[in-house]
Amino acid sequence: MRLLKHGLLLSALFITQLAVAAPLLIPDPPAIAAKSYIMIDANSGKVLVQNNADERLDPASLTKLMTSYVADYELREGNINLDDSVQITTNAWAQNFPGSSVMFLEPGTEVELEKLLKGIAISSGNDATVALAEHVAGSEKAFVDLMNQHAALLGLENTRFANPHGLTHSDHFTSARDMALLAQAIIREFPEEYAIYAEKEFTYNGIRQSNRNRLLWRDPSVDGLKTGHTESAGFCLVSSAVRDDMRLIVVVMGTRSDEARFQETQKLLSYGFRYYTTRKLYDKGQVVNQARVWGGVADQVPLMVTDTVYVTLPKSQADELTAEIAVDKYIEAAVEKGQVLGEMVVKAGDQTFLKKPVVAQTSVESGGIFAMLWSKIKLFFVKLLDR
Repeated sequence: MRLLKHGLLLSALFITQLAVAAPLLIPDPPAIAAKSYIMIDANSGKVLVQNNADERLDPASLTKLMTSYVADYELREGNINLDDSVQITTNAWAQNFPGSSVMFLEPGTEVELEKLLKGIAISSGNDATVALAEHVAGSEKAFVDLMNQHAALLGLENTRFANPHGLTHSDHFTSARDMALLAQAIIREFPEEYAIYAEKEFTYNGIRQSNRNRLLWRDPSVDGLKTGHTESAGFCLVSSAVRDDMRLIVVVMGTRSDEARFQETQKLLSYGFRYYTTRKLYDKGQVVNQARVWGGVADQVPLMVTDTVYVTLPKSQADELTAEIAVDKYIEAAVEKGQVLGEMVVKAGDQTFLKKPVVAQTSVESGGIFAMLWSKIKLFFVKLLDR
């Protein structure tokens, strides 16, 4: 068994000396005036604050995050292109009713897909969402089916969509946790497309509209994502910010006013960045140790992590961070690439923050018959001495 601290091999004795717990001085999270809220670290997925995070609520225009996610997915797959010319139907134009958020599309015209994406993310255009849905899937209904399929794949257990824009419907709901997971997926899977959420204004048809996320003007660390509001949903916001290489995602749903959603979000961001930090320990595929192999063409196999390893913890404990790798003691060939051969346990003092499997980076085939027999004899005596 070997212990690591910040990726460096250290002796067990040294780690024992380091593991003197510092005082954990973190106040309770701020009181948040919202029906539901959650704050997570975007990289580690660690939940820092939550309340009623799984309650099913009306998402209003937060729905458009999934609309944009589906579009980004279809772009990546090559099924659509940014320079596609999209025909604006009467059905899309019909979303221009009083009180509706629109891009001011005109029926019978053609609009580049890239402009529609901006009209959705920046102007929150209901007409743009319908035009996009019809272009991607042929109809709103078919597009909504795609939305729900993606929701299932992302593990959004308390989400169901009935339309692409978020107007109130009895079978249309989500939760704060699901919106945080969706935002995390957008940031992780489509980093280039994510930049659109930071744009402060968009002009189409001679009409300039400002992004409704006012935190983009108030806090330079904020770079997304989306507001939402209907009478039944209240005022909602999904936001993300980066400070000192730490990215947080905050979702507040059902606040009392337009201004309240920004104030409550700012409270959570301030709390999270002040008292927590996120450390990147290993890159995806990085070798973290070696394991002894008996009876193989090689006597060792490199061990690696399958995903980038991040850990989020209180700042007061960051200097105590250690990673302990426990490897299976008696590994016999053949070993397959990707086979789980141990576990990494990340701790600070006596507190465990993360557990991750470590796997074989390469395959190790069995040796010849005589080599295998000799190896089994040696392994027999090793096991005997270990008892």
